Amino acid sequence: MDNAVKDNLKNIFGFNQFRGNQQFIVENILKGKNTFVIMPTGAGKSLCYQLPAVSKKGTAIVISPLIALMKNQVDQLNSFGINAHFLNSTLSKSESNRVKGEVTAGLTKLLYVAPESLTKDENVQFLKNSDISFVAIDEAHCISEWGHDFRPEYRKIKSIIAQIGDKLPVIALTATATPKVQQDIQRNLQMEEADLFKSSFNRTNLYYEVRPKMKNDTKKEIIKYIKSQKGKSGIIYCLSRKKVTEIADLLKVNGINAAPYHAGLDGHVRIKNQDDFLNEEVDVIVATIAFGMGIDKPDVRYVIHYDVPKSLEGYYQETGRAGRDGLEGHCLMFYRYEDIVKLEKFNKDKPVNERENAKVLLQEMAAYAESSVCRRRFLLHYFGENLGKDCGFCDNCKKSKETFDGQDDIITVIKAVKETNQRFSMDHIVSMIRGEKDDYIESYDHDKLSTFGLGKDKDTIHWKTVIRQTMIYGLLDKDIENYGVLLLSDKSEAYLKEPYPIKISKNHNFEEMAENISSEELNNVGKAYDEKLYELLKAERKKVAKVKNLPPYVVFQDPSLEEMATVYPTSKEELAQINGVGIGKVTKFGASFLKLIEKYVDENEIITASDVVVKTAGTRSKVKITIIQQIDRKIDLDEIANNLNISMSELLHEIEQIIYSGTKLNINYYIQNIMDDEREDILHDYFMTADTDKIREAMAELEEDDFSEEEVRVYRIKFISDHAN
Repeated sequence: MDNAVKDNLKNIFGFNQFRGNQQFIVENILKGKNTFVIMPTGAGKSLCYQLPAVSKKGTAIVISPLIALMKNQVDQLNSFGINAHFLNSTLSKSESNRVKGEVTAGLTKLLYVAPESLTKDENVQFLKNSDISFVAIDEAHCISEWGHDFRPEYRKIKSIIAQIGDKLPVIALTATATPKVQQDIQRNLQMEEADLFKSSFNRTNLYYEVRPKMKNDTKKEIIKYIKSQKGKSGIIYCLSRKKVTEIADLLKVNGINAAPYHAGLDGHVRIKNQDDFLNEEVDVIVATIAFGMGIDKPDVRYVIHYDVPKSLEGYYQETGRAGRDGLEGHCLMFYRYEDIVKLEKFNKDKPVNERENAKVLLQEMAAYAESSVCRRRFLLHYFGENLGKDCGFCDNCKKSKETFDGQDDIITVIKAVKETNQRFSMDHIVSMIRGEKDDYIESYDHDKLSTFGLGKDKDTIHWKTVIRQTMIYGLLDKDIENYGVLLLSDKSEAYLKEPYPIKISKNHNFEEMAENISSEELNNVGKAYDEKLYELLKAERKKVAKVKNLPPYVVFQDPSLEEMATVYPTSKEELAQINGVGIGKVTKFGASFLKLIEKYVDENEIITASDVVVKTAGTRSKVKITIIQQIDRKIDLDEIANNLNISMSELLHEIEQIIYSGTKLNINYYIQNIMDDEREDILHDYFMTADTDKIREAMAELEEDDFSEEEVRVYRIKFISDHAN
């Protein structure tokens, strides 16, 4: 390699040496050869075309779909002293002319162009008359209908490059490409003969985790998680602009420095939010999945997917924005199958082929989330790479899981693929093994095969799990030409001749997991409370309750004590922020608890954390104010629920939150309408002597008295309000 190029590497970009394949790629471009680069996010993809651009004569065109990334990269290059510009829809006519003038004068080394701008005749004509060194196509997966961010205008790139200069060298780069997408890109760009440089997709510093998604409780988990990552940068991805705004507002209300980022924001707001994130004025960016972030920030410590992405390629690229500096990165996704169904509905108006492609990609995404095999192994297999063993650094590797011996089932699926001449998809093979007769199976006489109906005693999920894990173990392959078709691998026949036991792990059932997580467990998510302080607080609660002649739970509930033992509140304001406390309870019971916590903090030299209570945004507060005002006016509870367009159960939940936070509410007027004095006395005596205020236990204890759940909940509200507030 020429010394001048090495000098540029050091003097302009500040690197003493190349990483991975960078040197070979740069040399290839400098020789004027077509080059195809598949390199994970954070592995130094940009340098592969930036260094040859500054080292060669003329201007390099960089085609990029991400307007935000263009600005980010141009700013960075300008700070290195490199003359770089972008040409896209954000520029005024005079700004465009100034950029074109500098290119024509031979001053510009890199010109970033959006594909939409490239298709304009005036721009094609201008570039045709300029001295162009080579063309770099960034985010090349956008060319493929099987890629996660398909853009029809990318399909026209090859013909436009030919108009600009038919001998121009081309470098195509992508951070995510399955074998199918790779083939599609090369065919479309007519780059089948290009030199291919493919780096490993294994990002060893990233920890992958999937948790069940549960409406408001997921928001609580996110807030607690972010507060445990104090001062660290993170990105949260959501499906819609509305959800981005909602989550960003929720985080801000809870004292987290967050900003939204999506295509619907004014350009200057989006640029400001991006710059604030880069400059560490903002800790968390909340963004839409659909809108490319384009933020080249090395120290993003976590990426959270509030909504499931549309494909594993999208997921891999988005998670790849964590830990680009090689240090820790946590990739946390909240999953429920409902989101997959919702995304499938969004595709209903697409052309048939596109709709089918999108459906396959979504099912792969669901399979990844629900699978209990090593996440890294699953991901790498998807991108055509074999890890060989479990990584030990993902949630599935850390948890114990239920397994079964899959030897007989694996033999069945390999035989089924063999008997059907390697021409059918997973769905067809599963239907056949399960003995499902339909016109399609019968037309091929597959109901006559030896494997037909062999697995009718097991469900579809079981067989799909077996097939996917058989593929991960390399005992079956996926056809690249006919996407989704199963093929025998070079190990299939050997396994049939000499089978050996293989453990198959059962899939996660996220719906079941979500149902089984109790509210108490949710209140503890992300908490490692101080058990010693917790025991002291429980003893104090018992003492206060005895003096006041009240059950202990009336003073403070267990989750409130756990939170106190997590964040160590030492002022009335901090204690009032604890879930289930509020200023009313602080005034009535707080003094001795604050004294105890303050003494404990001093004696143990503890640095106190900020509060972890989930505050809700303004609209929620308005609902609570409306409820308090209407109860003060003695409006019937059924009527209040009707006025607010919520169910009675939801209204009672809102009222419970109000009274558990220490606000006094007088609902005697309503109780007198629904029960007599005798029934009130039964409930009063029960709650006065009970160890807990849990409704389920109350219903079991009061079974003979035939109370409805609504009656018990309403009386509990009166009891807590009268005695605790």
